[in-house]
Amino acid sequence: MKINRIMVVGAGQMGSGIAQVAAQAGVKVLLNDIKQEFVARGLNRIETNLAKDVAKGRKSSQEKDAILANISASLSLDDAAGCDVVIEAAMENLEIKREIFQKLDKICPAHTILATNTSSLPITELASVTKRPDKVIGMHFMNPVPVMKLVEIIRGLETTDEVYKRIEEMSIKFGKEPVEVNDAPGFVSNRVLMPMINEAVFCLYEGVGKPEAIDKVMKLGMNHPMGPLALADLIGLDTCLYIMEVLYEGFKDSKYRPCPLLRQYVKAGRLGAKSGRGFYTYNK
Repeated sequence: MKINRIMVVGAGQMGSGIAQVAAQAGVKVLLNDIKQEFVARGLNRIETNLAKDVAKGRKSSQEKDAILANISASLSLDDAAGCDVVIEAAMENLEIKREIFQKLDKICPAHTILATNTSSLPITELASVTKRPDKVIGMHFMNPVPVMKLVEIIRGLETTDEVYKRIEEMSIKFGKEPVEVNDAPGFVSNRVLMPMINEAVFCLYEGVGKPEAIDKVMKLGMNHPMGPLALADLIGLDTCLYIMEVLYEGFKDSKYRPCPLLRQYVKAGRLGAKSGRGFYTYNK
């Protein structure tokens, strides 16, 4: 099966990034969301990214225009009827994703592969609400998508080898380096990353160090490009909390308990860069 057209459901930071790398690979993309303003914001983010590439000499204006021409706006999941692959990149909420997958399963033709960009939720459980669990798979891109090379490809219990191979080939076409991972809470990336971030929050909570000190230790001492608290702000503290709760629920192990300070910040609306304030303050 040749992949000629895909839909990306969710035009936020992750979804628009996925749409961009697909369009750069010459694939026709439908960028879908529930409101026109959300899609417009996503398209503007893509155009801004490409304009920076042109300004830095990485792309020509003609290449930029050709990439943008590969992306169309969509406000209805019904548009997925003409797609070979749908990549869901909605908010990290199991019920929302289940509802989207149920709808897509009814709309899409039998050959369509349904992928999810979830960063922690079980692929097998999402697949179970469809009549094509063999064609459901995880594609966990890293943020920012146009820059980061990794994509975790997560098999559900019934994902076939053929579907895995198609998605692996598509990921390579997108310029990514795919890594095969089996279905487990947090997969590999967030099972390792989120407890580290959570422990950094505990260091702040217990007064071991200030945010700048904690981040500097990890940057200069461990050669991390970004400190864990700054990274949490970039990811979104609500997302970090949600993933920690998925890990805690999935493993029933106290080492995954979310730090009370993380929960408090989220309740206060201090969600990180996207809200203007998290562990650091940002100009929105």
